[in-house]
Amino acid sequence: MNEQQRRKVESSPGFIAALDQSGGSTPKALELYGVGKDEYSNDEDMFTLMHQMRTRMMTSPAFDGERILGVILFEQTMDREVEGVGTADYLWTVKQIVPFVKVDQGLAEESNGVQLMKAMPALDALVERAVGKGVFGTKMRSVVKLAHEGGIKGIVEQQFEVGQRILAGGLVPIIEPEVDIHSPQKAEAEAMLRSSILESLDQLPSGDRVILKLTLPDEDDFYAPLVDHPRVLRVVALSGGYSREEANARLARNRGVIASFSRALTEGLSATQSDDEFNGVIDRSIADIYAASVS
Repeated sequence: MNEQQRRKVESSPGFIAALDQSGGSTPKALELYGVGKDEYSNDEDMFTLMHQMRTRMMTSPAFDGERILGVILFEQTMDREVEGVGTADYLWTVKQIVPFVKVDQGLAEESNGVQLMKAMPALDALVERAVGKGVFGTKMRSVVKLAHEGGIKGIVEQQFEVGQRILAGGLVPIIEPEVDIHSPQKAEAEAMLRSSILESLDQLPSGDRVILKLTLPDEDDFYAPLVDHPRVLRVVALSGGYSREEANARLARNRGVIASFSRALTEGLSATQSDDEFNGVIDRSIADIYAASVS
């Protein structure tokens, strides 16, 4: 593990940018960027266009390591290049931004009010490849829809079981059990989730530390016990469908929690913008998210 990267993630001001849209979410992300489905005919072309968008973001002067601690990459983005070097290598050596990679393979069908992660038969090989490319950590997402105690316990158990495999492989896992912001039982689900996460954290070996990525809670500072837990390197928040303005306002009210936004980060960006326009929009977006993360 890169000790300089670990120190930056643990204690530097800033936030983690999520650029990890995968096959299911890429068409929507491209559409919001102004690239319609009629502009590509297959997945390879689609992912190439997505990489061009991500490259434009990462190479922007506004996208800097002073405000952005880390970037979560899609596996294909990790395997591609930016300005002639591997993406993870570019982020760290050029921008001083810590690279992560999304490792989950999508969500299973809903059961007991939750969606577990699908099986990840190639996880160990992916972790090994990521270590070789200079990646620091991973991210994996599952979703809570209802306050079902058994379902939430199952999600947390799965997240931590996979997380320990990732730790054993030499990377730091971002554990992401998202609570759907539209859940009719959001506050109750968050209470069950916090309790279950605390139990799993207490069972981790003393040398292991994880990052938690959680939905912005209904109750301010609700995740303070997780922020303060000795097995937690950092607590980050997903925007979860809130507008950037709403997500930033909620984030600013939660001490010690920083952003890890995806759609809220790219809000307002367009393929038709000039470089100056594009850089201005992303600079304002980064400035707003940074301010909410350090408040």
